[in-house]
Amino acid sequence: MRADEKLIDGKAFARRLRHDLHEQAVALHARTGVVPTLAVVMVGEDPASAVYVRNKVRATEQAGMRSVAHHLPGDTSEAELLALIATLNADPSVHGILVQLPVPQQIRRDAVLDAISPEKDVDGFHIVNAGRLAVGRRDGFIPCTPLGCLMLIKSVRPDLAGQQAVVIGCSNIVGRPMARLLQQEGCTVTMTHLRTRDVAAEARRADILIVAAGRAGLVRGDWVKPGAIVIDVGINRVDTPAGARIVGDVAFDEVFPHVGAITPVPGGVGPMTIACLLQNTLQAARKAAAAT
Repeated sequence: MRADEKLIDGKAFARRLRHDLHEQAVALHARTGVVPTLAVVMVGEDPASAVYVRNKVRATEQAGMRSVAHHLPGDTSEAELLALIATLNADPSVHGILVQLPVPQQIRRDAVLDAISPEKDVDGFHIVNAGRLAVGRRDGFIPCTPLGCLMLIKSVRPDLAGQQAVVIGCSNIVGRPMARLLQQEGCTVTMTHLRTRDVAAEARRADILIVAAGRAGLVRGDWVKPGAIVIDVGINRVDTPAGARIVGDVAFDEVFPHVGAITPVPGGVGPMTIACLLQNTLQAARKAAAAT
């Protein structure tokens, strides 16, 4: 296998998905008059969040959908933010609501996530949507990053039944929903984290290894089973003599010779997260159109 054949090109996959979503959004508008609309709320001036919000707004508009941005000052109270969410919940022209995380310390994260209507929770973080996924239902919204990861995995290995999967990281945003999705595909799943005893030994058993631990270069070359699919969810900024770089949770150069396929950082999972956000927004708009 050539080296370039091992790379899972998330940019190219996401570009194709966004093109397909654009066609579907245009068709939905022509048929029903509904324009899929995503409201993005940001509180404060976090630079990384500002970049993410701009990327999401731009991608939404490029996909033939409408974006509505609300940028609130950093001293916004929890009550003020919840009031805005209630207004967006009640607005029939808004199909998806995304509150960019993190929020300032005076605002409880869980209060914000619980306030968003499950029918507009296109991030898939509401406890109702998490519960649906936990019991094997696919009628709610699936968190965007795990959904994108699953698409990339299946682009390499369409049938996952019987595969050994190991997830490093147990967050509600990536690790836990990722494990649920892989179980539903017929994988035997082991969930690990930074406190797992001998996490390297667990990783070596994996036919499919998903790494979302938030630690640069955690997974080394001798952690990976030959021929494994490795999905690197990590986004870490590291300083080098040549300047700052964005790297993943996988020591890419060490791991690459051993894998069957691997996502690069950047250019792997990140573009898929935004594309899946648009897919969820289109799904929400279709449900709203069907209900009217």
